[in-house]
Amino acid sequence: MKVKHTFFPLALLSLILSFGCNEKSQEAKRPNILFAISDDQSFAHTSFLGSTFIQTPAFDKIAREGVYFSNCYAGSPGCAPSRSSIVTGRYHWQNEQSGQHASSWLKKHIPFIDLLDNNGYVTGLTGKGVAPFQYARNEQDSLWRKKNAGGIQHSSISYNNEGHIDDQYATGISKLNYFENFKYFMENVRGEKPFFFWYGAREPHRVYEKDSWKRMGKRTEDVEVPGFLPDDELIRGDMLDYAVEIEWFDLHLQRMLEYLEKTSELENTIIIVTADNGMPFPRAKANSFEYGVHVPLAIRFPRNFPGGRIVEDPVSFIDFAPTILELTSTSSKGMLPISGKSILNLLISEKQGTVDESRKYAIASRERHSSSRYMNVGYAQRVIRSKNFIYIWNIKPERWPAGAPQKYDPNDPSVLLPMYGIDENGKYIKDGAFTDIDDCPSKTFIIENYNNKEIQPFFELAHSKRPEVELYDVVKDPFCLVNLAGNSEYKDIEVELKNELMSVLKNTKDPRVTGPDTEIFDSYKRYSRIRKFPKPDWIE
Repeated sequence: MKVKHTFFPLALLSLILSFGCNEKSQEAKRPNILFAISDDQSFAHTSFLGSTFIQTPAFDKIAREGVYFSNCYAGSPGCAPSRSSIVTGRYHWQNEQSGQHASSWLKKHIPFIDLLDNNGYVTGLTGKGVAPFQYARNEQDSLWRKKNAGGIQHSSISYNNEGHIDDQYATGISKLNYFENFKYFMENVRGEKPFFFWYGAREPHRVYEKDSWKRMGKRTEDVEVPGFLPDDELIRGDMLDYAVEIEWFDLHLQRMLEYLEKTSELENTIIIVTADNGMPFPRAKANSFEYGVHVPLAIRFPRNFPGGRIVEDPVSFIDFAPTILELTSTSSKGMLPISGKSILNLLISEKQGTVDESRKYAIASRERHSSSRYMNVGYAQRVIRSKNFIYIWNIKPERWPAGAPQKYDPNDPSVLLPMYGIDENGKYIKDGAFTDIDDCPSKTFIIENYNNKEIQPFFELAHSKRPEVELYDVVKDPFCLVNLAGNSEYKDIEVELKNELMSVLKNTKDPRVTGPDTEIFDSYKRYSRIRKFPKPDWIE
């Protein structure tokens, strides 16, 4: 009988268990997939990696019993383009407006999840899917997709529903009961078929309940403050509030794992845990430094993936789609050409460290994040990461990387707010400037103290204009503080990374390099809030 559903391609059949001789048993052995993704979490912030102020037992279990990837890079330091790369297997610049924050999702950009639907899987999501994008609202949006690219939502069970009272950690977290929605999917939707479920937490995205950490018994002395932030008690407290929300994401993941174990599904479920981009702090999220694009990744499936390993090969979000398609023996037919490369060979290997010598680089990029500059333009970057270095091309160095330092009052567009959003009393005006950085206590503290000689260097790091090229040794300098670009000692590395990056951009027809419209990303309509800014001096 012809096998219709196998786990791995034929060349890998010797590595897996036999599927049996009837189609029903083959169907039963097809792996389930639970894909868990937090919202704004940098790579360093798991207890598996040794964080002293965050406890992530669920993530740690996956990393300890599975494969931990020490060099996983998001598609972008912002959520929408990163999530676009995950489901399409393409760099977000290849996805037109469907790779840009808060723009529209075109039907032609088919996510791999649709193909799983057509190949016998039952799919669903809870929480944040592939967002923020504008999906079809009516018949006039005929070119747009109606359904979230992450799948069908199962997010109706909330903590304010009777019968679902729980120990919510903080008022800033989502009211969604992620675990109960997953359980509902499993018991009322999934049936007997294999499943793919997207658990998209909305944590640790801002806004946080200030000082929620005190209720959780945390201590500021345990916090490790990254070198690009001032070491102050306020910063430490803000990071602990961030930690509380990461632990909420991990708690619901833990409950899902326990449920799968109780129902005897855990050993037949591939667990993938990651984050969409880095921490929502100055010089992290919406920046292409390590703490903006380097994210945690752990994958567990003991039946076929030798566990207890740390793999150092650079991997990218564009690699998820081809990997999952290969794991489920699903053809990519119907999708636009995939740029990523399956990491299955890394998963089934027994090696640690460098597994595949040919996998040398990961590439990320950004365009427009929030509405943060005149005429809604973005801050274009292209980034390449080798095992030890990160090379950043700031395509528009004349622009402010964190957003314009001055904007108009949203309540009276004729009134220009003070520079840096600081009022006559020296207090930061909410949403007053540098709006590519989420408003938060850390941002406010740095801006209000920008003239303090001890704080000023951190203000400059987060807000000042940057050179066109940046190069950092991320092993010696994980906080990306010492720019090595132009240093003769690192000339060969700089040239190597630049050439490799430009080769990929040309081969994938990045409009910023190949045209015909190099500015097309700034022309895509944004469906979220638009802010008004004064005309900058770089526009004639």
